[in-house]
Amino acid sequence: MDIKAIKLQPSEPFTWASGWKSPIYTDNRKTLGDPRVRSFVKLELCHLIQKNFPEAEAVAGVATGAIAQGALVAEQLQLPYAYVRPKPKDHGMGNQVEGELQKGAKVVVVEDLISTGGSSLKAVAALREYGVEVIGMVASFTYGFPVADEAFREAGVRLLTLSDYNAVLEQASETGYIKAKEMEVLKEWRKNPSKWNI
Repeated sequence: MDIKAIKLQPSEPFTWASGWKSPIYTDNRKTLGDPRVRSFVKLELCHLIQKNFPEAEAVAGVATGAIAQGALVAEQLQLPYAYVRPKPKDHGMGNQVEGELQKGAKVVVVEDLISTGGSSLKAVAALREYGVEVIGMVASFTYGFPVADEAFREAGVRLLTLSDYNAVLEQASETGYIKAKEMEVLKEWRKNPSKWNI
């Protein structure tokens, strides 16, 4: 929140690309611009991987938001790295997975943000088709939507994140970033974000 990677505006909601109205906007790319935060996120993602996926043999980032952070994590862990496009290129080699991963390698996927989980799990599907074993995904932040939890369960992907919506609300309340009345709006949105309207 200090660097405005997360903004809360209950009285002036944002419009997401999906068309949803939202009192929160998350842009984790802003973390790349602050050396202190960038390093913190990198190291904490590395700790998640080392603790929960010690067998990892490679890292893959999801384009475009997690390309840079994924590369930083792979560099820190000294592991091979690739990133996954939303769809194959329509020219050249037609790659969707960019980089070189050994077939059968145990791969951890790095993502920046989980909303519904759709784009993240498309990347997982592309990696599996490429011929590697996806052993899990780590991300900076999740809204914790039930639809995403269910999608990850169905895909058989273990997801671990550094922070989530509830933690942000707690911090925002403790620091006075939001008032008690606004907290109710934020909690209400979380129940049914696709239908929420201020």
